[in-house]
Amino acid sequence: MKYTQIFDTHTHSINSFDGNHTVDEMIESAIDLGCKGIALTDHCDIDGMVDTCFDFQDKQFREVERARSIFGDKIKIYHGVELGQGIYEKELSEKFLSSYDFDFVLGSVHNLKNTEDFYFLDYSKYNVEELLKKYFDAVLETAKWNMTDSLAHITYPFRYLIDRGFMPDNISCCDDVIKEIFAVVIENGKAIELNVSGLNMTMHDTLPSKRYIKMYHDMGGKYVTVGSDSHYKDKIAVNVDTGYNILKECGFDSFTVFENRKPKCIKIV
Repeated sequence: MKYTQIFDTHTHSINSFDGNHTVDEMIESAIDLGCKGIALTDHCDIDGMVDTCFDFQDKQFREVERARSIFGDKIKIYHGVELGQGIYEKELSEKFLSSYDFDFVLGSVHNLKNTEDFYFLDYSKYNVEELLKKYFDAVLETAKWNMTDSLAHITYPFRYLIDRGFMPDNISCCDDVIKEIFAVVIENGKAIELNVSGLNMTMHDTLPSKRYIKMYHDMGGKYVTVGSDSHYKDKIAVNVDTGYNILKECGFDSFTVFENRKPKCIKIV
């Protein structure tokens, strides 16, 4: 890898419904790749896990704690979670977050309320611009709720809209609400995520794109976490170095990790 300090802050083990490898396997792979840090951010899409979120997290937390005792001298391991749709179950989400000593909480929106994940939607049945407006309004509400540390892949629907040929010709229709999201994040001293998974997808781009990372920087944004969104041990840290390149091109000289829910800037070297 080009850089000496590689931290992958968005990964999924088999504790996620779509994960494929154990916590130990994910960490061992990160060590083999020369990573200095990894956050295990398994999915808790809480609107679909109302009755099981604590059982899930108890198991995941134990496994990460055990891995820390085994591998902690070789790599920094962060207790993380990707809390999906927290705003739809705010009371439960806040109880959940207060019940564990997380290092890092990614906040995400994978679906609108009482709707399937954007992955499953038939976009021919929707007004896509109205769908995007509802999506970004939900992300804005998540930012204002201010219970998470970094907003994950804030242009998430673009993955599937681009892949299936439904992306609006003029994406600037989203700019005003994205600027508002950035303003709230900056005011709250939180982060956005540069999710590099899209570089290996049909979209061939990051989530959000470089244009939005530059917008965030120019608005005064300070904190950016960078994650592969890997669901496989052999995908850990893939394109994270490209993410660091993008940060540097946009004016950042560091990326962000969270320890005990506090941001820590690490110089890109």
